[in-house]
Amino acid sequence: MSNELNEHTGLRESATFDRTTMAEIRRAAETGIYDIRGFGAKRKLPHFDDLLFLGASMSRYPLEGYREKCNTSVTLGDRFAKKPIKLDIPITIAGMSFGALSANAKEALGRGASEVGTSTTTGDGGMTAEERGQSKKLIYQYLPSRYGMNPDDLRKADAIEVVLGQGAKPGGGGMLLGQKISDRVAQMRTLPKGIDQRSACRHPDWTGPDDLAIKIQELREITDWQVPIYIKVGATRTYYDVKLAVKAGADVVVIDGMQGGTAATQEVFIEHVGIPTLAAIPQAVQALQEMGMHRKVQLIVSGGIRNGADVAKCMALGADAVAIGTAALIALGCNHPRYDEEFRKIGSAAGFYDDYQEGRDPAGISTQDPELSKRLDPVEAGHRLANYLRVLTLEAQTLARACGKNDLRNLEPEDLVALTVESAAMARVPLAGTCWIPGQSF
Repeated sequence: MSNELNEHTGLRESATFDRTTMAEIRRAAETGIYDIRGFGAKRKLPHFDDLLFLGASMSRYPLEGYREKCNTSVTLGDRFAKKPIKLDIPITIAGMSFGALSANAKEALGRGASEVGTSTTTGDGGMTAEERGQSKKLIYQYLPSRYGMNPDDLRKADAIEVVLGQGAKPGGGGMLLGQKISDRVAQMRTLPKGIDQRSACRHPDWTGPDDLAIKIQELREITDWQVPIYIKVGATRTYYDVKLAVKAGADVVVIDGMQGGTAATQEVFIEHVGIPTLAAIPQAVQALQEMGMHRKVQLIVSGGIRNGADVAKCMALGADAVAIGTAALIALGCNHPRYDEEFRKIGSAAGFYDDYQEGRDPAGISTQDPELSKRLDPVEAGHRLANYLRVLTLEAQTLARACGKNDLRNLEPEDLVALTVESAAMARVPLAGTCWIPGQSF
């Protein structure tokens, strides 16, 4: 209802029962099923935009961007692995499965990451030849479903990421609806074609951190202790989860905040489970510091990373690297306006399409339809992704130099202030213009 109509009629919209809420009640009443969608949380949450950098002036000296270098390289997994991963930039590609994404999309992710010297990740459902062939550094996700898992592929990987949770749905399993179970997906996952697939919410062969430690040892033996073992958790009880992951033997810990995306899960899960990425990082860093393992066990942060400022702020709060998923898909061409007319034909619009589970993506990214998949040129899309990763890196370097830092990992909480009381308390940095960190004594 327009403001003009409100002024003339005196009608007032309820903040609790707004039109979106009422529409969802009507949908639930008509169908009797909960809503499933992809993407991530759409509600407004405290995020990195609520933080600002304190650039150098008199009390700090900035670095000259055109003459003085700012290092962006990072080494991941040097705690136990014989072959840690060395990246040129601290921005990696998060796990997104073949099944949720097309083979062309997986190939494009590998091409883009390799072009700028970083890694990509398999996701659920196993390793594709397209992604392994184009990824110079490929992380193999070991998920509760075990779909597509085999020791040979584990040995082909440059690292293994044991997934215990995902930011969009910590405590919940994955979903891949039948319309995306093609012949190839069915073969890789040992599933019937066209039948809905539900991934488990927990691993079948352990019940706690002691069992996880045994599993990590098993994975190290399978790979002859060559590659790093990551542990990925959805951001909830982050402080305790990080401590347990380190105790179990992780080389790298991945924390995924609730702004992280998903191919498909319940709307109620996406919007009401987990904590914001901003709130999770200080808890993870505190846990590592108390164990004397900060920078020894590397921390990767994901969930809502959009630009170089987000990257730099994550690193200032103590991360070693970040991972992007949704942003990488947008760089490939997801939700592109060129397909707006086709999005509207299937009941959506460019910029709003989140029905990834239906497999009708006009951009050819979140689909298994061979005709739609052809629309995505993996070479061109990979180059777009590489360009985007370069821009993120340059932006992060610009901010680091402005703070007088010659290495992105030299950024620190002292370089940040917060715009709101909530973000100051979550990030544990002062409210701008004060020395007050809410929740901490003076």
